[in-house]
Amino acid sequence: MGFAYRIASASEYLAITGYGIDDVKLAKKAWVAPGQRCTRFDISPVNYTFEVQAMSAEKLPFILPAVFTIGPRADDDDCLLRYAKLISPHDKLSHHVNELVKGVIEGETRVLAASMTMEEIFQGTKSFKQAVFENVQLELNQFGLVIYNANVKQLVDVAGHEYFSYLGQKTQQEAVNQAKVDVAEARMKGEVGAKERDGMTRQNAAKVDAETKVYTVKRQGEGAKEEARVKAEVKVFENEREAEVAEANADLAMKKAGWQRQAMVAEVEAAKAVAIRDAQLQVEVERTNAARQTEKLKAEHLSKAVVDYEMKVQQANWELYNRQKAAEALLYEQEKQAEARRASAEAAFFTRQREAEAELYAKRKEAEGLVAMGDAQSAYLSAMLAALGGSYAALRDYLMVSSGAYQEMARINADAIRGLEPKISVWGNGGGGEGGDGAGGAMKEVAGVYKMLPPLLTTVNEQTGMLPPAWMGTLTAGGSSSTR
Repeated sequence: MGFAYRIASASEYLAITGYGIDDVKLAKKAWVAPGQRCTRFDISPVNYTFEVQAMSAEKLPFILPAVFTIGPRADDDDCLLRYAKLISPHDKLSHHVNELVKGVIEGETRVLAASMTMEEIFQGTKSFKQAVFENVQLELNQFGLVIYNANVKQLVDVAGHEYFSYLGQKTQQEAVNQAKVDVAEARMKGEVGAKERDGMTRQNAAKVDAETKVYTVKRQGEGAKEEARVKAEVKVFENEREAEVAEANADLAMKKAGWQRQAMVAEVEAAKAVAIRDAQLQVEVERTNAARQTEKLKAEHLSKAVVDYEMKVQQANWELYNRQKAAEALLYEQEKQAEARRASAEAAFFTRQREAEAELYAKRKEAEGLVAMGDAQSAYLSAMLAALGGSYAALRDYLMVSSGAYQEMARINADAIRGLEPKISVWGNGGGGEGGDGAGGAMKEVAGVYKMLPPLLTTVNEQTGMLPPAWMGTLTAGGSSSTR
């Protein structure tokens, strides 16, 4: 298939898609290449006739007949593009497009009517139509459509809800009653004026007649009898005239009262008729309100029951979920605690095992050290004993001297008698010649020191079990010593 040249008519556009075109290309004439598709769509407006059923803020239904002339906006490329994408695949008179436009118009009309009372809609029909037109146009912009003309007809009552007819009848009845009152008032004014003019004429005539009679009587100068007769006649005539005037006034008053009564009755009848019709309308309104309130209460209670049921179901599911999660968490925690206790037990066992091994190793090393020390001391003592010629006493004395045992015993004894401050007196017997204070006296002191050694060595022997060296003599049972 090769290139093809396409031309659209005056009320048409070409919508080209396919190879080399990102989205949709609009044109009045164009070459269509292979891999491209060309579709014609008409932009001429179409009339859509609807009867929109809406409801006012008082929940009063009514019908809004309307005829809308709608078509794509030819002077806006974006609107044409939206129309080509959304509407052009369907026929403008198809059920799909008709339902789309009808849905937009009905939706906006219902929303606007629900915010206005019936009186506001009825009295402000022009502004209501304009508001419907503007709101519908806002919704149709997204489809690339524009309202060329909108003709909203007179509002119509829904069967069973004759609000507009009743409102018209009320207005008509008020006009008729007002006309009756105006006619009665005009008739009353005409008849009263006629009677007033007739009475005035008669009064003036009687006055002229009376003046003429008096003038005649005065001018003719009849005698007293004639004058008296004339006066009597005049008086009678005047009384008659006054009676006629009184009768005319009474008749006029009675007619005025009758006319006023008729007017008041007409007004009362008109007011009662209006009140009766208002009562009937009020009954209808109350019945409608009662039905609406009943439906509202049903809907509220049903909605509340459904919401309560769903909330209880959600709460039960939530509680079950929480219990499951709590049980899982408790099981998980118990498993972790068991693992922790097992790990702790293993660690404690391992620690005790290591401590036991370390203690065993320490004791083993300590025993080995003691054995080694014992072996060393044994070898040391054996060597010392061999060096001292096998003399156990000499070895003991050596060890005592090496360890400072004698020095320690001397320190302990010195600490024991420290602070006693003994007073020692030495008396001589004067023997030994003249030189008692000479060499003989000194020897006596040395001899006294030697006399102190046996008790000291006895004390050491008793405290330590050690014997003095052999060169210091031996101890006797009586605590004395002897020399070799």
